[in-house]
Amino acid sequence: MDEITLGVPEPLLESLPEDGAGAGQDMQRAVEGYNQRIDAILADADDDAEAAGALLDIIEHFESRGRRFDEFVPELRAWGQSPIYAIAWRNLYADLVAQLYEHDWLAAQLDRERTVRLVEDGIRLSDA
Repeated sequence: MDEITLGVPEPLLESLPEDGAGAGQDMQRAVEGYNQRIDAILADADDDAEAAGALLDIIEHFESRGRRFDEFVPELRAWGQSPIYAIAWRNLYADLVAQLYEHDWLAAQLDRERTVRLVEDGIRLSDA
């Protein structure tokens, strides 16, 4: 298994307002924590499939968080507040998912694991 290191995209940090240095630091700390979790997963996994299963849990967490921040955007606008931080966090989580899928060995395993989970949940083509 290859080493996986996630990062906060520089353009995302640059898009934050001048007073957004704290938010940028929070993003970097959050990503450092995720990197530690990923390192632990890769160290404990016996094979690629096991690692992909655990990493898919993290991806689902990222997707959930991204949806949550996306839901804040219209609400903030409705209250006349800037949604820039909600948009930045949403974009960060989407980018972290993309960074994980950039690893060829992992992308194929993640697709397999998603399919397995769909079948385990009882969703089958014949049910459609």
